[in-house]
Amino acid sequence: MTQIDLARRDLHRAELILEEARSYFQKRVWNLVVRRAQEATELALKAALRYTGAEPPRVHDVGPALQEHRERFPTFFREAIPKLASISRSLRNERETSLYGDPETGLPPEELYFENDAREALDKADFVFTICRKLLEGA
Repeated sequence: MTQIDLARRDLHRAELILEEARSYFQKRVWNLVVRRAQEATELALKAALRYTGAEPPRVHDVGPALQEHRERFPTFFREAIPKLASISRSLRNERETSLYGDPETGLPPEELYFENDAREALDKADFVFTICRKLLEGA
């Protein structure tokens, strides 16, 4: 199996998870929209790294790896790396809280997230997925 094949698999899984996030949005389960948006973003960005031949790091925020390997990407993707890295970092920061809640306040995740949080996370994940799909379509 080639790196391109692995990248396509990662992107397909990201698409499935993004569909799950949309389903949670329809069900108004805001915290799980945020969580799945983060997971879809992470997988899509790891697919992009694989596409270039770079081994994705085993961390949830792959923004620094995008920066490190920026010269491997075509111009349209390279120009988006600052925004992609910012999205990766911001969603990474919500990963645990969106599933487990806030240990400092003791609030469960269902009480921490609202529709606007979910919409924002979904919009970010959609942006990432779209640009990563465009990259892989060149494969």
